[in-house]
Amino acid sequence: MDFSSAALRVLRQVAESGSFTAAASRLGYTQSAISRQAAALERGAGTALFERRFDGVRLTPAGLTLLRHARAILDSVEAAERELSGSASPAEPVRLGMFPVAGAVILPGLLARLAEDAPHVTVTTREGTTPGLLRALRAGSIDMAVLTSRPPHRPSDGESPRLHIETVEDTELLVAARTTGMFSGRTAVHVDELVGAPWITAPPSSTEPLLGVWPGLPGRPRIVHTTSDWLTKLRLVAAGSGVTTVPARMRTVLPHGVTLLRVDGVPREVRRVLLARLPGRPGPGVCAVTRAITAAGPPAPG
Repeated sequence: MDFSSAALRVLRQVAESGSFTAAASRLGYTQSAISRQAAALERGAGTALFERRFDGVRLTPAGLTLLRHARAILDSVEAAERELSGSASPAEPVRLGMFPVAGAVILPGLLARLAEDAPHVTVTTREGTTPGLLRALRAGSIDMAVLTSRPPHRPSDGESPRLHIETVEDTELLVAARTTGMFSGRTAVHVDELVGAPWITAPPSSTEPLLGVWPGLPGRPRIVHTTSDWLTKLRLVAAGSGVTTVPARMRTVLPHGVTLLRVDGVPREVRRVLLARLPGRPGPGVCAVTRAITAAGPPAPG
């Protein structure tokens, strides 16, 4: 078998993005070039590596086996490139993936703690959805990920070997409303009072079709604004333009004019914060980041 590093990078990117089109965009290739590299990989392996599905592309068991080796090969190639260029350093790099909002409540404290306790560890971060971060973790593009899940709390991607996942904390979902608005002076609201309320949501996805609307809200929600930016959401709430759901841990970063309300009349909505990495013995950098995240407290799930 003869695999080029370029072909292995294509394999890794397809595994992460879940499609040839997205892989082409991220690598700066044409889709036809990606398809040729994929075909060359399969010829070299003598077996199918990619499963073409209606919802994208997934790796076959053989593809996952090759991906495991590709991660190690590409890591070695990139380390050699850094050493030959003179940019290698004694620092311990850790690539951390986080779902939206996590950075606002955990990243500053995490970096400050590392600067004091483990200054040799350098952290780079990227934001993504939980499914996207799981793919990036499998592909070797990140070393660990802060994820969120809702009951029954099954964030694993189902691939083998199973990821190492530990719980950081459970946090309650609340509703963010304007402090001087119709719920002024209150700490709770009945779910029936939320029917017909104007909602501010995030763009829908296959896993979160109505992120920002209270789960199980009776009737069809009235969505007035859609944005993926949390600061925009909360500033709109402060302006009285609508309400949105917010995890309790986000209380520390709320802008002026926003209050959080418990929702009565329904069971509590709990979101779980998780830390995931590939199985096996973690490196010193990953261990240091894990300790810092645990010490800093949980991020707020989105």
